[in-house]
Amino acid sequence: MKNLLEYQILIPLVLLLGFAPFYPLPHIVEKMKMLMAGTLKKPIDIFDLFWHAWPFVLLAYRIIQDLRAK
Repeated sequence: MKNLLEYQILIPLVLLLGFAPFYPLPHIVEKMKMLMAGTLKKPIDIFDLFWHAWPFVLLAYRIIQDLRAK
């Protein structure tokens, strides 16, 4: 599990999966706007938000673990 949380894996994962598709608007941005507006209701939209957000969660977890270790 530790190997999966290496920065060499997490950063490209965030950039590629977290922000895909890049044009016209990344899905994570679109879904966050929908969440803030209260229009995130369809199960496919909720799944899409989860799918594009989990790399960010893993990167945040790794950063917090590194900061605690110091």
